[in-house]
Amino acid sequence: MKKKCLSILVSIVLCFSLIGCKSNNQKVYTNPGASSVNEQASNSSDNKTDDAVISEEKDISEEKINTEENNSTNDGSDEKTSNDSVEKEEKPIKNKADEPSKNTTEESKAQLSTTTLETKERDWFFIPTKDGTPSTVDPNILNLITKQDGYYLGNTNEKVLYLTFDEGYENGYTGKILDILKANNVPAAFFVVTPYIKTSSDLVKRMVNEGHLVCNHSTNHPSMASTALKGKDKFNYELENTAKIFKDLTGKDMPKFFRPPMGKYSELSLSYTKELGYKTIFWSFAYHDWDINKQPSHEYAKKMIMDRTHNGSIMLLHAVSKTNTEILDDVIKELKAKGYRFASLDELK
Repeated sequence: MKKKCLSILVSIVLCFSLIGCKSNNQKVYTNPGASSVNEQASNSSDNKTDDAVISEEKDISEEKINTEENNSTNDGSDEKTSNDSVEKEEKPIKNKADEPSKNTTEESKAQLSTTTLETKERDWFFIPTKDGTPSTVDPNILNLITKQDGYYLGNTNEKVLYLTFDEGYENGYTGKILDILKANNVPAAFFVVTPYIKTSSDLVKRMVNEGHLVCNHSTNHPSMASTALKGKDKFNYELENTAKIFKDLTGKDMPKFFRPPMGKYSELSLSYTKELGYKTIFWSFAYHDWDINKQPSHEYAKKMIMDRTHNGSIMLLHAVSKTNTEILDDVIKELKAKGYRFASLDELK
């Protein structure tokens, strides 16, 4: 009897021992170390997920507005220059602060429903030449923009050029560009967005102090054709807010020149722009200079500029371009040597 009880007792002890071992083994596999897998990932800069990296890249690109026009970088693609190739880097800035509320746009939407103006979104493009004659656009488009105080050319009867720079974000070259312009006594127009005014205030004030025009490129860098469809209040905000921020900084009214972000426009958006007292400034020269990771060579850029320069050209360059900055002094001197002068947009009539 004693042997039987002892045997039962031993069996019970062994059973509990096995259960305890199984429980301990489970803990080993579910808790590998002092911290969890998630904790280790969150504490290590080397364990970022693909989604996190994509999110960071998106934030960077939106902040920089990677800023517009369609142009080809190949010598054989002169047939058409359009918005998609010259500023595909520009994107709308997602900034909802101080935008008009839904209630404030109801009246504007009611007005929109009765408009007879075309609301179709268009992309600016032109046909460049290499023989010194002005770039051309479709006659119907020329008629449309002219009626709404839009320009892509200045005085074509004179060897005059209008130098303009788009400033979506600062890439470290604007100071040098201003040095070159000052040394050569050349005026320019800088089209800026609201975030640029806020983050590069010293450069903006320097532009003004050195006699350049600091012009309107919108607040959030949207398609103005799309913005016009949201009502006049939202449209007006894009220009008026930028002008306000500029005046708060400089004490001066912003010059009444506007460049539509990405070259996107409609008859309605041009009309709204005109109602605010602005001239819309397109361009007759631009090239693929905006991609900071694919900068053209000095030789290519100079040839592109020299081959396509013409009387009355409104020239669009991007101030983020390393190449533009490095060739600018030579380009200005060569164009002056050919008899061209540089004029302010104020001369446009």
